[in-house]
Amino acid sequence: MPLFYTYSLAISDELGADPVEAIIHFTGIGALNILLLTLCISPLSKRIQQLPLLKLRRPLGIWVFVYAFCHLFSFLAFEAQFDWALFVGEIIERPYIWVGMLSFLLLAALTVTSISNIKRKMGKRWQQLHNFVYLILLLTIWHYYWSVKLDVTSPAIYLLLAFILLSFRQNKFKRLSHFVSFGRNK
Repeated sequence: MPLFYTYSLAISDELGADPVEAIIHFTGIGALNILLLTLCISPLSKRIQQLPLLKLRRPLGIWVFVYAFCHLFSFLAFEAQFDWALFVGEIIERPYIWVGMLSFLLLAALTVTSISNIKRKMGKRWQQLHNFVYLILLLTIWHYYWSVKLDVTSPAIYLLLAFILLSFRQNKFKRLSHFVSFGRNK
């Protein structure tokens, strides 16, 4: 509903002086907010011992992708006006767009592999791939930081929230780093 409502405000010219910027900002921040919410679920479910909460991760993850897709589509439609040469040029010339595209492509891979049959076929590799969600979070905040012109307060707050959420996963990162270093020693 928030997406539909915001796009309807843009169509009816009720979204302010720059509706294109408002739509792009709304969808990008929406994707980041839902991503942070998704990453809150595991520590929260462990803390309050409510394992059924874990079932919310996949639908929320899909909503992250929907918002990110709308963010990218809005940029393509309203800023680049479906001029593919301009779109590719923007990706190449502007580092923050390149970082955003990398984040989007990784997110798309996670979304596609969230389908139950694909998840089952991937086995243990599925979890390895889905650990990229932490990189996606940091890339998304980096994209946001580079995209703002002056005031970096909001991206700094998101970065702080990301580090807080990632700190709940210290043991996981220790296991991952041990696994990576063990693989190098062979």
